[in-house]
Amino acid sequence: MKKIELLSPAGNMECLYAAINAGADAVYLGGTMFGARAFAGNFTNEELKKAVCLCHLYGVKVYVTCNILIYEHEINHFMEYVKYLHQIMVDAIIIQDLGMLDLVHKTFPNLELHASTQMHIHNLDGVLMAQKLGCKRVVLARETPIETIEDIKKKTDVELEIFAHGALCVSYSGQCLFSSLIGNRSGNRGSCVGSCRLPYDICDIHGKKLNKGDYPLSMKDLNTLEYLGKLIDSGVTSLKLEGRMKSKEYVYTVTKLYRMAIDSYYEKGIVTIDFQELDYLKRLFNREFTKGYLFHEDMNKIINDVRPNHQGILIGKVVDYQNNFVYVKLLNNLSIHDGIRIVLDRDDYGLELNEFYKNKKLVKEAFKDDIISFKVLKKIPINSTVLLTKDNSLITTIDEKIKNISRKIAINGKIIIQENKPLQLYLSDGKNEVFMEGKVVSKANNNPLTKEIIQNKLSKLGDTIYKLNKLEIILDNNVFIPLKELNELRHEAIKLLDNKRLYTIPYLKKEYHIDVSDYKMETKKSILLKAKENLSYDSIYSEKMSDDCIIKLPKVMTNYDDLDIHKEYLCGELGAFNKLKKIYCDYSFNVTNSYTVALLHSLGAKRITLSLELTPKQVKNIIEAYHNRMHKHPNLEVIIKGRREVMTLKTNLNQKYGDNIFLVDRFKNKYPIKRQEYGSIIYDYHYLNDLYDYYSIGVNYLRENREITG
Repeated sequence: MKKIELLSPAGNMECLYAAINAGADAVYLGGTMFGARAFAGNFTNEELKKAVCLCHLYGVKVYVTCNILIYEHEINHFMEYVKYLHQIMVDAIIIQDLGMLDLVHKTFPNLELHASTQMHIHNLDGVLMAQKLGCKRVVLARETPIETIEDIKKKTDVELEIFAHGALCVSYSGQCLFSSLIGNRSGNRGSCVGSCRLPYDICDIHGKKLNKGDYPLSMKDLNTLEYLGKLIDSGVTSLKLEGRMKSKEYVYTVTKLYRMAIDSYYEKGIVTIDFQELDYLKRLFNREFTKGYLFHEDMNKIINDVRPNHQGILIGKVVDYQNNFVYVKLLNNLSIHDGIRIVLDRDDYGLELNEFYKNKKLVKEAFKDDIISFKVLKKIPINSTVLLTKDNSLITTIDEKIKNISRKIAINGKIIIQENKPLQLYLSDGKNEVFMEGKVVSKANNNPLTKEIIQNKLSKLGDTIYKLNKLEIILDNNVFIPLKELNELRHEAIKLLDNKRLYTIPYLKKEYHIDVSDYKMETKKSILLKAKENLSYDSIYSEKMSDDCIIKLPKVMTNYDDLDIHKEYLCGELGAFNKLKKIYCDYSFNVTNSYTVALLHSLGAKRITLSLELTPKQVKNIIEAYHNRMHKHPNLEVIIKGRREVMTLKTNLNQKYGDNIFLVDRFKNKYPIKRQEYGSIIYDYHYLNDLYDYYSIGVNYLRENREITG
């Protein structure tokens, strides 16, 4: 039984060291471009090369994030970057953009590709389509329940990767335009502003606030420790830990915690949780924990609507306030330079304790049941809860542990020392084996070799990555060889083993080719309606069944069993291509370049709606590039009027708060929230009315969204 992979985040080189030290089987990291965490430390090209070499020596795989949408003018630069990644032997790239997936797969067929969670794959048919397009692994949507994962695994041999711990997005990944359309920072481009962590009211049609807290979209952190046995038994390939923007101390602790839990299951058949390490993790970062939609967490338990930030651990209670000093009775130990937060009804009060007092004496540490005092800049109510949000001594301790990599690779050896025969040394790491032959062994005049001397010399592996586990010694009596030669033989064998561990992935480049149909240029109108109306549009989309309209399917599909494959459908996710014949692609395919247009047309898409994130100039660039490369015209549609969907939620806000509700931001903008079979959709407060002449640049269809009004 192949052991499940533990996949850890690495936002920079220090975090990489932490992940390796803590026992990661693989790491995912990003370069300075084309990754979905633009604000992480990330890696320069030279650092990437160093990281791959270092990881491979330790038996750790490296997956590089190329998981953003690519614009037309970036394609050549993107492909040069991918070529570099291939040449430095990265184990795989994680990719969102469908066009780039097709281009990379056809150009570099030996480069392993993983479908990012940003690709919004949440069902069996989506996984099967990703496999057909060249993906060896699919990172499933975080909302996918365990039963669906188990079913997918039974019906496909594609590697499945799932998130096991860390931050959750309230929207399906790849389907959130909130940050882009409202904050002008695109989550699909790696610069999400974190709109879901901001305060909002949920109001009814009369403006009455319905939610108790201020953060109705802020998810708790996923924690699957208690369910690891079920995840391992499901057959998934990899468990991913979120955190490329987290600290090195966090990366080390969360990796160590899950490493220990996974190993305990394989060793004993039960998951053992180290609650001390879990406490450390809570001190470093947590938004409170949830088992997520993965294990059917109740909606009321998956959202932390009171606070969107780090919760730390409970450290004490306020027992008094006098003359700008607050007095706190401790429930745990506390040290100088620790960070705390006093929980208030509004605007919590946080500070770093650069000085505090016990019994009116300045101290550097205090203990459980002590009462300490420190100065504050606002009045603090008695009985307020105090949280520890920064444990300075814990951070210092972890930093010492991860300053250098202490992880060692166990090797076994065999040495044969026989008179009048060459010295022979074999070393093996369990996968790679090396053989070295030395000089002919002579008879000893005095001081013959002993097994103890040989064991001692070959065990001295110094600053190498290895430790000697077992050594078989075949030794004739009364023989001699200079110890210097024994040392040199060991040194050369280790170098040879290093080289074998630095495996190569054969570089291969091929020419890209694709077959697409040619469409005539047209100037037509389409409309999206909730229910069918008698309107003079060239094309009508509706959720209602009708002979003269194209049926709009949900963006989240559980099955296609009840659909007539001979009908026309407006589809919003990849799985549709595995089942349906007459497909019109909605904006949610995130089409931002001509290669994605070509791929979707080649798969049979009759019409393609471009991404809502494109400017008219970018649309023009796509069409011109398509003409120049394919020598044909695409059948494209642009949404120019109506309410745009900004979030696709499995969290059913309508079920909790009712219909005819709105999300209201701090600027009093009202975002309609509408019920779906799978959850809710949040629409833009702004009614789009784009007057640009898209027909003049080659767009065939202009669409009005009249799915919701008001």
